[in-house]
Amino acid sequence: MRQSNGWLVLGLLLLLGGCASEPVNRNDGRYSMKDDRPPENPPDLSQVKDAQPRYEPYSKQGNKDYEVLGQSYSVMPSGKGFVQEGLASWYASKFHGHYTSNGELYDMYTMSAAHKTLPLPSYVRVTNLDNNKSVIVRVNDRGPFHSNRVIDVSYAAAYKLGMLQTGTARVRLEVIYNDSPEHQAVAAITSGKAVYYVQIVAASSKEKLQSLASELEQKFNIQSRVTAADNLYRLQLGPMANEDLANRMLDTIRNGGYPQSYLVRDPASQGG
Repeated sequence: MRQSNGWLVLGLLLLLGGCASEPVNRNDGRYSMKDDRPPENPPDLSQVKDAQPRYEPYSKQGNKDYEVLGQSYSVMPSGKGFVQEGLASWYASKFHGHYTSNGELYDMYTMSAAHKTLPLPSYVRVTNLDNNKSVIVRVNDRGPFHSNRVIDVSYAAAYKLGMLQTGTARVRLEVIYNDSPEHQAVAAITSGKAVYYVQIVAASSKEKLQSLASELEQKFNIQSRVTAADNLYRLQLGPMANEDLANRMLDTIRNGGYPQSYLVRDPASQGG
């Protein structure tokens, strides 16, 4: 979390455009800079791509309700359908390379952002209402802790939004929500569509497979099942709602140490 220590130099921060708030749990001397500022020799940011929305489980870190400057904030359980308009600001060099609220390192040259209450991480389309420029950012931090601001975007995002010179901009936020593969698969089953699993291994010992299943669920962040057929038990990871998603997971699992894995279509599904 970040909490502002620059109230007395607010005018300077607006001039520079750096208007981030410092983490709530910061230690004295954590930052080498007293005030935020843009980088001295930034790279060419014209080719920086938007964040690519995908399903990510919400982080175990940074998603608890909290208090800053006497104000309490309740983190939303889900960002699905969230839309907001307000003032955006940006943050840069002071926080570059330091940890964000969900434990990642802040990189001002990537498309990221901070929000007070959206679950971390969330993907958000940010549209500058003054010039209609739009970007997609990945929210992985908390702030800005100013009552009239709704989001702090990274230096790269501010560049693409055309707000580096103004420091702030009127924006519209729209969460791009991706449901979990498991929920997608349940919806597919309900509608009679095919679902897919990645088969890992077959063995005669159900107990050994169940132990491995627990390990793989943690490693690949996906559910598992153990099925029985022909006097063998089969460990499969899934379900997944579509073949493309399943093939991507298959590649991940093969590269993760299980090269003999293969894709199976659930026999109980009704066809795609």
